[in-house]
Amino acid sequence: MRDYQPMDSFGEDAADVYDTEPRGDEPSTVALLYELARGGPALELAIGTGRIALPLAATGIQVDGVDLSPSMVGKLRAKPGGENLSITMGDFADVPVEGTYRLIFIVFNTLFNLLTQEDQIRCFENVASHLTTDGLFVVEAFVPSFLSRLRDDQYVDAEHIGVDQVRFDVGRHDPVTQRLDESHVVLSPEGLRFFPIVTRYAWPSELDLMARIAGLRLKDRWAGWDREPFTSTSRNHVSVYGH
Repeated sequence: MRDYQPMDSFGEDAADVYDTEPRGDEPSTVALLYELARGGPALELAIGTGRIALPLAATGIQVDGVDLSPSMVGKLRAKPGGENLSITMGDFADVPVEGTYRLIFIVFNTLFNLLTQEDQIRCFENVASHLTTDGLFVVEAFVPSFLSRLRDDQYVDAEHIGVDQVRFDVGRHDPVTQRLDESHVVLSPEGLRFFPIVTRYAWPSELDLMARIAGLRLKDRWAGWDREPFTSTSRNHVSVYGH
């Protein structure tokens, strides 16, 4: 996507609508992270608007965060409890914090916002240096098998069709660089709005190799936050790495 910058995906426009449609799996996400934290402390990479961090902190776990977007963090700070979280502004791949954590996690495909394999490996390495000896790194991401079924490596997907609004997702896939260029387009009486995003996806097996480079090993993998078995048809995975 020409002239794309990562902040294009996480500016004020995106922050304004980010929480309008919850995914629905927030309670099960928080419940599993609470269990894996084993008392904490926990660190969320790309904490965003606090969709997961705030309810996890409400359980009594200390939750810190890293994020690049002042707009997203501003939404978090405006929520109840948002002022109590320690958030470091910066590139989450650097894990620019002090100390160690019993749980570090990154959800909703956000690891793939790092657009090179080198940056993704760097993230794993920096995470490993901030884990306690019994610490865990949790990654939630999609399984890219659906991309092999695209016609001409592109798609248009209708996300919502309503009387006063239509939303669709336009994507183009480059299998050589493992990049997916997308724009979520909203048509309404107010006009057109564009929400672009670029990702560099990785297969679960590639993430496992990144973990090994960083001195970590796969501990568990499920198809979702309710510990559904991971199979050849799973569309998402929750992977747990540790020393």
